[in-house]
Amino acid sequence: MNSYNKLLLASHGTLGADAAVSHALELCQGGASLHHLIVVPEFWKGMMGDDWLNNGISRDRYARYLESELGKEIDQHIQKVKEQAESSNIKYSYEIRMGELHSCLLSANNEQSFDLVVMGSQRPKSVPGLNSKMSLDKLSGQLNTPLLIVPFPAQ
Repeated sequence: MNSYNKLLLASHGTLGADAAVSHALELCQGGASLHHLIVVPEFWKGMMGDDWLNNGISRDRYARYLESELGKEIDQHIQKVKEQAESSNIKYSYEIRMGELHSCLLSANNEQSFDLVVMGSQRPKSVPGLNSKMSLDKLSGQLNTPLLIVPFPAQ
């Protein structure tokens, strides 16, 4: 198996993303660098609830609650990946971006030089949960780094 010195890992804590984390860590040699990109999809920006939030105070409280919960989940995911990387003597850094998945990945990749980009595959339709789709056709021809898409783990 090849080993790499500097990887860009796109991961957000789902089962498929966790498979990408494991594989990325296996591909890194001791002393390598792993840059972890967490993308918060655009739809979270407008997640203010429904008509039952019919006054400003309720909407603001709900928005702060959602932001707090999302922040906790991201912090837990970052801590988990950081601990895994550091226990394998891999230098860890991370960044959080909000936007379209493909745009954030392209921007992060273009701002630094990486040997490989690693991400998980799309969640199968039979698996419940949010399916934030990466537009692979929008990456095609624009990503100047090899891309590894790790298969969704077998159930």
